[in-house]
Amino acid sequence: MAGIGGLTNQNPNKSYEVVQPPTDSISSLCFSPKGNYLVATSWDNQVRCWEIQRSGANTGSVAKAAISHDQPVLCSAWKDDGMTVFSGGCDKQVKMWPLMSNGQPVTVAMHDAPVKEVAWIPEMNLLATGSWDKTLKYWDLRQQTPVHTQQLPERCYSLSVKYPLMVVGTADRNLIVFNLNKPQEEFKRIQSPLKYQTRCVAAFPDQQGFLVGSIEGRVGVHHLDETLQAKNFTFKCHREGQEIYSVNALNFHPVHHTFATAGSDGAFNFWDKDSKQRLKALSRCNAPIPCSAFNSDGSIYAYAVCYDWSKGAENHNPATAKSTIFLHLPQESEVKGKPRVGTGRK
Repeated sequence: MAGIGGLTNQNPNKSYEVVQPPTDSISSLCFSPKGNYLVATSWDNQVRCWEIQRSGANTGSVAKAAISHDQPVLCSAWKDDGMTVFSGGCDKQVKMWPLMSNGQPVTVAMHDAPVKEVAWIPEMNLLATGSWDKTLKYWDLRQQTPVHTQQLPERCYSLSVKYPLMVVGTADRNLIVFNLNKPQEEFKRIQSPLKYQTRCVAAFPDQQGFLVGSIEGRVGVHHLDETLQAKNFTFKCHREGQEIYSVNALNFHPVHHTFATAGSDGAFNFWDKDSKQRLKALSRCNAPIPCSAFNSDGSIYAYAVCYDWSKGAENHNPATAKSTIFLHLPQESEVKGKPRVGTGRK
């Protein structure tokens, strides 16, 4: 089946395919911080987990377990102990699933509209949830009610935490920055440097700024320090001629602090923001990449290939649509930053 731009190959990068994938589009991917366990959420109302096994040159996957929500699931996060998974979605709640101890999921958070983002903050022992009800809530898992509800200017679209920095992207191109030492007040509110709707944000590993990606094939690199504003820049990506695609995912490499972008053009790329260069461009798959994730040591990059509903229901054929999760094993040259040639910078 020909996909975007007439492309036919779903796996042009010869990535490893995860077994027993979701039966509908995939909304989020996240790896355990403690081992190679991958969780995916899907529009088929399911949260699934696989163990990714590597031996020598071979990489395989084993389906471990799954739970259901009453409606499509949009987001997921692991607890820092690698034992428990949080998932939220269109049923307006977040479930806590003690996956590794074979426990039953329990509801730990509620909103008045779908939950779009969820993040576990180990330094605070709190769960943060962002919703289309225009609130951000913090939850102590021992309590029924949130310990704090933060009003947002608009619906939450994306959220990223690198303690004590938290960045929330909302509708209307608002970017709200929080210092989690004082979570009750906004540290800074910024209008996105990108002219179109925000799709994803990612806090810098050194907490000094963040990335923002938009539906218009562009990424902004933003520093928080007022004296570093001259270092801010934006760049174009996920474009093919006159066709412009959404940037759907931004993931920092956990070791090298370079980052990956994935887009609705079906491509993923690795970048170095410090030398302002692309380290590697991978071939385009025949369907969009809505989400992606590195494992804890950055040796595996997981990405989903499936319809992203950007062209509505009329472009969706359930009979031929396929949702797949692929695993790419990045070579060091793809993800390790390097100085620009000719700059003399070490």
